Amino acid sequence: MPDPYSKDHSDTIDTAIILPTYCEAENVENLINTIERLGINPAILVVDDSSPDGTGNIVRKLQEVYPNITLLNRPRKAGLGTAITDGFRFLLSQPNTPDYVILMDADYSHNPEDIPRLLAQAKKGSDIVVGSRYCEGGKVKGWNLRRQAISKIANKITAKTVALPISDFTSGFRCYSRQFIQKVLPNLHSQTYEIQIETLRQASMWKARVSEMPITFTNRKKGKSKLTRNEIAGFLLYMLKTVLRK
Repeated sequence: MPDPYSKDHSDTIDTAIILPTYCEAENVENLINTIERLGINPAILVVDDSSPDGTGNIVRKLQEVYPNITLLNRPRKAGLGTAITDGFRFLLSQPNTPDYVILMDADYSHNPEDIPRLLAQAKKGSDIVVGSRYCEGGKVKGWNLRRQAISKIANKITAKTVALPISDFTSGFRCYSRQFIQKVLPNLHSQTYEIQIETLRQASMWKARVSEMPITFTNRKKGKSKLTRNEIAGFLLYMLKTVLRK
């Protein structure tokens, strides 16, 4: 099987896409097929936490079709934050690293058709481009009022503590520049969802160039949410520490 990071192949790759997965057997194949049809020739890195539903096996079969897919299989469910940082470390360890790294959910809540827009905006000079649900033109579909309220309150609190000109601090659909990842990776220590805010705090501290673009977030149609009570508690604790530190 061709190595997606070998010199012959990576000469044409300037973008990598990280897909953290846990029990996404119902979504991952269609998502990857859609990404492959975008025409941007990305390296796709699936970071799977040994999903018991066979997500990893589906990705292995896709590797037989697409030489640009790499599966990073972790022994257990270890949290979104560590999945992202492990993905960053893997990409930076390759001999030819991509210029841009896109992070997105694997449950189709983020529309893969938005990837080219995200990438195009990053190439205009942003260190981070956030796919925003709350800027002008952004939307959320499929959430009840309680979940929308919690999300907006969390974003308003974060906006008071992280000085950046954006409206969506918790979106998981983003594009990062390689230079930014190299600079902040040693300072990223989040275990779960607070990684989204920690990266933006680092961006603010380093005076990185951050922008956003509107997206439509659609609540997953297949599978179950992976957000646990412990992860919610951990996120709230991180928010409290951030406010106190500020």
